[in-house]
Amino acid sequence: MANLAPLNQLGDFIREQREQAKVSLRQLSELADVSNPYLSQIERGLRKPSAEILQQIAKGLRISAETLYVKAGLMEDRAGDRSVENAIFADPVLSERQKQVLVDIYQSFCKENDKEETP
Repeated sequence: MANLAPLNQLGDFIREQREQAKVSLRQLSELADVSNPYLSQIERGLRKPSAEILQQIAKGLRISAETLYVKAGLMEDRAGDRSVENAIFADPVLSERQKQVLVDIYQSFCKENDKEETP
């Protein structure tokens, strides 16, 4: 049987984020447009979600999709990127549109800097 530890860790992380956001499983299911039973299976570590599903869950939780990609092992950890994005998404003063614009600008600066560092 496959090692389920990473799936359990991902599911635990999603559950923790959902609980911190004070969102029920049913509410997140609606926000992320993912079925309630499937989302429950993800949280319990029984299913491995695709990158697209992770992106939908991240949007529903208002966190960076990269955070979930790293937790799922789909992407390498780039520590600085996630903390800035998560801070922006957690800001209670900004509108959702303002948050997304700030994250887009931040990501474009990061990409520009990566190009400058690459010979």
